[in-house]
Amino acid sequence: MKHFCHNRRKLLKAGAASTAAMLLPTTALAAKKHDYGIAGKLAPELEISDWIDGSGKSTSFKLADHQGKYVFMEFWQSWCPGCHAHGFPTLKKISDAFKNSEHFTAIAIQTTFEGHTVNTSNKMREIQKRYDLDIVFGHDAGDPKSHGHPKTMMDYRSGGTPWAVLISPEGKVLFNDFHINAEGAIQLLEQEIKKLA
Repeated sequence: MKHFCHNRRKLLKAGAASTAAMLLPTTALAAKKHDYGIAGKLAPELEISDWIDGSGKSTSFKLADHQGKYVFMEFWQSWCPGCHAHGFPTLKKISDAFKNSEHFTAIAIQTTFEGHTVNTSNKMREIQKRYDLDIVFGHDAGDPKSHGHPKTMMDYRSGGTPWAVLISPEGKVLFNDFHINAEGAIQLLEQEIKKLA
């Protein structure tokens, strides 16, 4: 128990070097100097009404229903080159690695802060099929008239898209940044999920 608590405290420290080294790609380590994200804070509930399940049917999603699990979220836009180059492939690797785990949930949220006529809600199903992602997708449109950012983006202080967020079983944000090291995340989650079983 003492070992478990020690590891959990280490993970929850915002900006902990060991966690960052494991989760951030090596090329991003030197560049990680920004004021985005809310690592170490409680994850705000998602206030989104437009959700589809893995088969494209309308559904709902609340973080509160997933307490006790690790939740991995990928923020994206359909016209975002980085989302297609590494965001979705990374999401696919991580979500597939834990698709049968009762202690893990992955979701994808289109946080539209530009290109509102292109980055629309009907892109959710298109992206699910394209990347074979059998997970819940949400759409947070922001305000195309005022060019206001979507609430999810503001609540999580994301820097744009793609943006990866990892939430602990206690509901704290462990990691959030433009890029996440899929292999490092999988290794870390495998170790931590074993302790929850």
